[in-house]
Amino acid sequence: MRRVSLLLLLLLVMTGSAFAASGEYVIVVGGPSLYQWEKYKLYPHDHWWANFVRAARLRTEQLRAYFGPDQQMTWLVYKQGYLDRGKQEHQDLIALIDTVRERFNLNLVWFNAGSDVIDYLNKGQPRNQVKVAGFEYFGHSNRACFMFDYSNVIDSACKSWLHENELARIDRRDFAHGAYVKSWGCHTGESMSRNWYRATGTHMIGAIGRTQFMMEELPILTSEGGKWVN
Repeated sequence: MRRVSLLLLLLLVMTGSAFAASGEYVIVVGGPSLYQWEKYKLYPHDHWWANFVRAARLRTEQLRAYFGPDQQMTWLVYKQGYLDRGKQEHQDLIALIDTVRERFNLNLVWFNAGSDVIDYLNKGQPRNQVKVAGFEYFGHSNRACFMFDYSNVIDSACKSWLHENELARIDRRDFAHGAYVKSWGCHTGESMSRNWYRATGTHMIGAIGRTQFMMEELPILTSEGGKWVN
């Protein structure tokens, strides 16, 4: 019986790898806040410019190890946020992010608005042939939207987002059956996850409460009673 169970597990892993390799894994990375807005807060955001990039890199490393070098993977990165934060850091953050592309053989796409993310999902690949097998978000969020430039242009607010009211513009046929979808940001599970499912037919795992981005591990839940839901 143990031998049969091990064989079944191996078959599932092989099947999952083959399935994912036939589609595309999309990771969206939002931008960091700026010190000029956050320095007066009791708990400022984004001490480190690479909060979201580092978490996305850790996740990409996991996915590469599991699915192998042939898995098609795309990073969609909010460019203006890293141009602006680069001035604060006195570093070329665009070039640093590009090293991740080289290291993990990624398709790196820069974007500026939520509509760009929708357009990529709908038209970035021939979706009748290349389905989205996975979609994950690393960045600021609230219960109703991904906030790509939170506290960057405006203190504690944003001008670039993907709101749950816009999700109906995503073509449900973009996604593979059983696609894995997760937001690692705060509060997504309180509303946006439900609206994502209504719009796309895929379940988005999201947080009830806040999450904390770490340096050497994936984001963790930090609110009392917080949990992941889909």
